[in-house]
Amino acid sequence: MDADRQTPHSALPGFGARVLHERDPMTPFSACIVAAGSGTRAGRSLPKQFERVAGKPLLRWSVEAFASHPLCREIIIAVAEGHIEMARQALEGLDVILVEGGASRTRSVKACIEKASQPLVFIHDAARPGLSPALIDRLLHALEDTSGAAPALPVADALARETEAGVEAVSRDGLMRVQTPQAFHLAALSWAFDEARGADYPDEISLVRAAELQVKLVEGDETVFKVTYPDDFARAETQLGGPSGLPVMGTGFDVHRLTAGDGVHLCGVFVPCDLALVGHSDADVGLHALTDAILGAAGAGDIGQHFPPSDERWRGADSAQFLTHAMQLAREAGISPAHADITLICERPKIGPVRDAMRARVAELTGLPLARVNIKATTTEKLGFTGRGEGIAAQAAFTGVLR
Repeated sequence: MDADRQTPHSALPGFGARVLHERDPMTPFSACIVAAGSGTRAGRSLPKQFERVAGKPLLRWSVEAFASHPLCREIIIAVAEGHIEMARQALEGLDVILVEGGASRTRSVKACIEKASQPLVFIHDAARPGLSPALIDRLLHALEDTSGAAPALPVADALARETEAGVEAVSRDGLMRVQTPQAFHLAALSWAFDEARGADYPDEISLVRAAELQVKLVEGDETVFKVTYPDDFARAETQLGGPSGLPVMGTGFDVHRLTAGDGVHLCGVFVPCDLALVGHSDADVGLHALTDAILGAAGAGDIGQHFPPSDERWRGADSAQFLTHAMQLAREAGISPAHADITLICERPKIGPVRDAMRARVAELTGLPLARVNIKATTTEKLGFTGRGEGIAAQAAFTGVLR
């Protein structure tokens, strides 16, 4: 050890087998999340940390878990070069610090802890979305008398090693599966990085042990499994979104005034007649109601927020693009469409002759099978503005499943 790099062992918590430090139970921590990998084994078009699981980017699940803990003071995330904007979009509305990661896990973690300002640091994989407050608390408790701690689970399966001589059994006694987050006193982890002199390690527990500092294992959690392969996404969806997917629904209602004309747009179909619907766009009251229903299911506001009538871009616009936009937002929210139902309330025009064409168009726009699209019409028995032929009203319901 170089003389100018010597650090008194008493300054490092839990050096070797000795306990030389006690942590205040209310000590705050920095959360560092490693999200700089390519995730090629996951078989997705995006790096897996940005793929959506149960309605959110995978990375966001871990960030929100740390953000909700009362002792977390900052969240630092290492992302690959060129992924900064993608990370910003995935974490919109959350207070995080983004840093450029390195070519290895060890270098990405070092980039994070160089920004850390709290006495304790948690290092976590972006691809482990099931983090719970209880696990964070177990690690904090372990740090009261050691340099570092990590969650671990016993190996349950039988193990074997394939050799030139054949397959030989390997004892699983004492073997553990180490997870993240891994938690440390910042001083200890920084010391370990200095001692490593640029060497790479598979995780931070290995790094700290190589510097001869004490670490502990705490009870792990099966829900903090690492999303690695394509099938892992289905497991994560089930775990985070419910046993069979959470059902969601939205409703919509719309009205447009009638005037003299040469036809009306209803549910994506032009119906020739001596009437016209008045509106800023093509005034397709059926598609407008369904668009609002889809936005409601996605928790994405209403049609007026996305396509305000004050915006000249939408003058005379085909309402199909409103519905397409709403479906895109629903998909981004993790919703798979299940059923759409529209009721048109009017005296004229007659809906029966064009009902099948309307169902086919709505099925095309939503991606639903034709059997899951229903369109019906009713009158108000000559009562009210629809009964007097002054306008057409529509109400719609949309149901889906949160993946």
